[in-house]
Amino acid sequence: MYWRTREELSLENRLRRSYYELLRDELDQFIMAHALKESYENFKNNNVAYPFVERKELKPRARIPKDEFSLHNSFLVIFVEDTIPQAYKKYIRFFDVNKTTKTNLLRSKTLSLGPDFDRSQKFLDSVHFYHFLKELLPVDYALLIQRDTSHAKTKHRYYLSHFHVRIDWPISEAAEDLARYLRYISKDVYEKGEKYAEDVQKKFFEYHALPDMIGGRRTAASVAAQYLRRLPFISTVYVSSSESRSLYRYCEQGVSRMVLMRLTTGEMEQVADRNNMPVRELKRFYMLDQNGRGGIFLFRVTYGHTAPAMPPEDGKLREIKPELFWITVKYQHLLPLPGIWEHPPLRVNLIYT
Repeated sequence: MYWRTREELSLENRLRRSYYELLRDELDQFIMAHALKESYENFKNNNVAYPFVERKELKPRARIPKDEFSLHNSFLVIFVEDTIPQAYKKYIRFFDVNKTTKTNLLRSKTLSLGPDFDRSQKFLDSVHFYHFLKELLPVDYALLIQRDTSHAKTKHRYYLSHFHVRIDWPISEAAEDLARYLRYISKDVYEKGEKYAEDVQKKFFEYHALPDMIGGRRTAASVAAQYLRRLPFISTVYVSSSESRSLYRYCEQGVSRMVLMRLTTGEMEQVADRNNMPVRELKRFYMLDQNGRGGIFLFRVTYGHTAPAMPPEDGKLREIKPELFWITVKYQHLLPLPGIWEHPPLRVNLIYT
C-alpha cells in the first residue's frame, strides 16, 4: 500500500486527513453536479436528446461508443492530500507559468477578471471558490488542487494552485510501473517481447476501468492516478468524459464511475420497497428528472480488482493471462441529488438485470 492508513498517521496528520476528506466530500458534490446534472441540462436546454449510457457499457471490458458529445461537460481535476514535490514536475507539469496568479490568468484569457480580482478565491475555504473552479474547468489539461505550504499558520489550507497542468508520463512507463507492482515483469515492459508489452498496456487500461487504447482526458487521468501512487499520501483524480458520458473517480478506495441512468416505474417501486421508503420520497431526493413514466437518476458503479490485478501473496513473478478479468463490479448505488444531506446512497443491482 503506497499511502498510510489513519492509524499510521501522527495526530496532526490525522486531523489533516479528516479535513481533506471533508473537503473532498464537498468537492464530490460539486464535481458530480457539473459533470452530470449540468450536462443533462445543457442537452435539455438545447432540445437535444441526452445520450444515456447503456447498462451493458458499465460491465467490465464493455465497449463504449466513440462519439463525442460537445454539450457534455469535460474536465480533469487532481486533488492531493499534501503537496506534490518539485521533483515530480517532470511528468506532472506544474510551474510558475501556470500558477493561478492574476497575471497568468490574464495572459491565458481563461477567466473573466475584473479590477476587483479576489486573490483568495482559489482557496477551498473561500465562498467564491466553486465559482472560480467552474470558470477554470473547461481549460485544457488538468487543474491541480493541493495543500498550501506558503504560510506556517495555514498548513492545512488547500487551494487550486495550478491550471493547464499536463500529464506527460508515457503510457508505456505507467503500464510498466503497474506490471512491476503486480509482478508480471521484473524490470522492463518489453523484456518478454512486444506482444507481451501490448498485453500489459491493454491490462493497464482495464485496471483503470477503461476501454483499451483510448486517448484524451481519461488516459491522462489513469496515468496521473498511477503516477501519484508513488507519493505517500492519498489523492483523488476526477475526469469527466464527453465520449463516455461519465464521471470517473480514482482514489485510495479504488475506481468508480458515475452516469445518468433511466429507471422504469417498476424499477423505482422496487428500489423504494427495498429501502423502506415511499416512491414519492425516492423521487423527491434521488430523481433528477421525469423520463416518460419513469425517472432519471444518478448512478454509481464501484469496481473492485480481482486476484490477477493484485500483487501475488508469494511475491513471485507470473505471466499475464489476457483472458482473465482484472476488474469486477463491486457495488452499485443510486445517489441522492447533489446537496441532499439526510439521504444516503441506495444499494441497487441494475447492471446485470
